[in-house]
Amino acid sequence: MFNTEALAFLLYLCLVVGIGIYFFVKSKRDTEGEKGYFLGGRQMKGMVAALSAGASDMSAWVLMGLPGSIYLYGMGQVWISVGLLIGTVCAWIFVAPRLRRLSIYANDAITIPQYLTNRFMSKSKTLQIICAVIFMIAYCVYSASSIVACGSLFNQVFGMDEKVAMIGATIIILLYTFLGGFNAVCWTDFFQGLLMLMALMAVPIIASVLMGRPDFAPASVVETSENYYNFLSSGKLDWKSIADILSGLGWGLGYMGMPHILIRYMSIKSEAEMKKSRIIGSFWTAIILAMATVVGLVGHEFLGSALDNDSKSLVFINMVRTIFSGNGLLLFIAGILLSAILAASMSTADSQLLASSSAFSSDVYKPIFRKGASDREMLWAGRIVVAIIAVIAFFIASSPGTGGIMALVECAWGAFGAAFGPTILLSLFWKRFTYKGAIAGIVTGFLVDALWYAFLSTPTGLYEIVPGFICSLIAAVIVTLCDKEPSKEVQDLFDHAKVEMKE
Repeated sequence: MFNTEALAFLLYLCLVVGIGIYFFVKSKRDTEGEKGYFLGGRQMKGMVAALSAGASDMSAWVLMGLPGSIYLYGMGQVWISVGLLIGTVCAWIFVAPRLRRLSIYANDAITIPQYLTNRFMSKSKTLQIICAVIFMIAYCVYSASSIVACGSLFNQVFGMDEKVAMIGATIIILLYTFLGGFNAVCWTDFFQGLLMLMALMAVPIIASVLMGRPDFAPASVVETSENYYNFLSSGKLDWKSIADILSGLGWGLGYMGMPHILIRYMSIKSEAEMKKSRIIGSFWTAIILAMATVVGLVGHEFLGSALDNDSKSLVFINMVRTIFSGNGLLLFIAGILLSAILAASMSTADSQLLASSSAFSSDVYKPIFRKGASDREMLWAGRIVVAIIAVIAFFIASSPGTGGIMALVECAWGAFGAAFGPTILLSLFWKRFTYKGAIAGIVTGFLVDALWYAFLSTPTGLYEIVPGFICSLIAAVIVTLCDKEPSKEVQDLFDHAKVEMKE
């Protein structure tokens, strides 16, 4: 039945589609073409870029997966938040400014594969093709997690069939990404980032106030395990606790190789705006991760032990609907707060779709199939790829045995971090780094991550990004040292960008 809660969702959806239509109309007058659609013409302001990078990073798992894990298993899961915070701060300080500058010097590259190829002044398309293939695989899985979250949200709130809800969410995400490109994605991410921040701050604070009332009673009996509030998940420093700590901290490595976040750094307008982005982005992420942790802990006391392993991701939804139960204005507020989950899902999915489509159209379609393709043809090639990836992601999301939101995010995050993280870092900080070393690092990282996930992740309890990242780094360094030094032109490019960074 349509009510004020549904009205809040409808208004939110109208906002994001409206932004897509606005930038579609605006793009008719845009002379930047491919660069404007995929990178916003490098004109992103600091605050927009910061919140867009954060919102595209913090998908629905930060409102569902992370609070759910902490709700059920306790403080031993907080190492994920710690790792992500360290990773995002390091990325803003060490990666963002260098990548922006070097990508401009590298023939004004607009995608990560283009940057890596141009960084070494290579005419070979091998690296671009490898990157595009990995993008397509990992982003299909990553986007599926956002679609699963939307299906779960609409099923719980409106009783809608999950597959029907997932189809609707896929269409909406497609619509404004298809229409507006990078500008639409960044501006919707900006509003979504603000909404996520408001929701995560408001809900646990209000719940804590309600718990202080004398007549408060949790939804069910509160059952707290022995080591619930212990940062060591097993209560002692054994391999399980060490593996959980290493795995949690390992999540931070993902920022060094996450394409849809890295291109935000490349899109920032100037060095001055970069400094603003660095501060805003770091603080936003710190608050989001802290409050997501608080949601899980407060939810444990507020809801009791009402949720189990299969339903733990619903802790935020249940808290909102319990706090704002009633009619009229309360339901409208609940709808706004629950729209934050929709915001988190869409802000990540749209970024992933755009990053993967830009990699395919700019790095495979044009250089290999249609060398003389016009800007208009490139835009439509990218849009078609957006649609194809969204459809594949929908089928992954709707198939049984996907493992849920957190499992899908973990899989894709590990693949990107292990494959691209070491290569990006070496390309920014090591002048001697070579094209062959980059290829070796990317391929090794991806394969080790996949094999560890398939055969060793469960028995060891160690997140596959950790061994994948280490092996990728070793392979890239060894192959580079065995390879001949880069040409003087390549080394000069590196030096010129480095000198301008200091100035």
